[in-house]
Amino acid sequence: MSKLKVNLVGAGRVGQTLLGLLKTLPGYAIQDVLSFRYTSAQDAVQFAGAGRAVATYTELKPADLWILTVPDTQISAVAAEIAKVFKGRGVDEPLPVAFHCSGFFAADQLAPLDDLGWRLASVHPVLTFTDPATSVKRFKGTYCGVEGDGTALGLVEGLLKEIGGIAFHIKSDSKSLYHAAAVISNNFTVVLQAIAREAWAAAGVPDDIAKQLNITLLEATCENVAAHGPLAALSGPAARGDTFVVTQEGRDVTRWHPAAGVIYNELSLLAQKLKADGKTG
Repeated sequence: MSKLKVNLVGAGRVGQTLLGLLKTLPGYAIQDVLSFRYTSAQDAVQFAGAGRAVATYTELKPADLWILTVPDTQISAVAAEIAKVFKGRGVDEPLPVAFHCSGFFAADQLAPLDDLGWRLASVHPVLTFTDPATSVKRFKGTYCGVEGDGTALGLVEGLLKEIGGIAFHIKSDSKSLYHAAAVISNNFTVVLQAIAREAWAAAGVPDDIAKQLNITLLEATCENVAAHGPLAALSGPAARGDTFVVTQEGRDVTRWHPAAGVIYNELSLLAQKLKADGKTG
């Protein structure tokens, strides 16, 4: 059985992680790797122990599967460059499958390749990518939001299963809201921890103790949300209906940090609504 030839464009942390996972699969052959910096492509090939680093689009050979792990706003332009090169080339059937890894944009960002009849999809692994070696080890069990053409998704979902991912379908026209949910769940949690650490410092709590308070509370919160869901896990003065405490704390936080005061007051209102109605909206 012949192997599926794979080309990768964009050799950052996500791209290198996918290459590191693909190299373990017997049914796939890593072929060409292109990045905005040639040295990045070389690093990716060295990390994967497979493939060929190329410096230009014209050096890319035809492939069965194309993976684009470039910045979101560059997906369309990269697809156009690939289409420009392959527009006049004969490509063996079946038509190639291409997917990008943006959580924000849908598969239609690859429209220039659609004009060539390619099958298109998007894949968003819900994972915080650190260094590629660590991400490869952590990838198993990662949920991946997918959408796009049915034929493309058939191949993509099979690939994700082989590398340990768990695919779930998302609406193409709701990707912005979908990605915002991931930002709220992950990135904003980090920002809130920073605000809490700064507030503890302003209140005279030693930094080493503030760090442990962060860890203890966050770990307990994660465990409770995972076990019981947001509504049952919710606690604190807003959830208890302690209006005096919420009001006074809102004033004190606002005096200390006006932007954090807005966050405190607005989230307190949402906490009250969640406790009362089971929803924040």
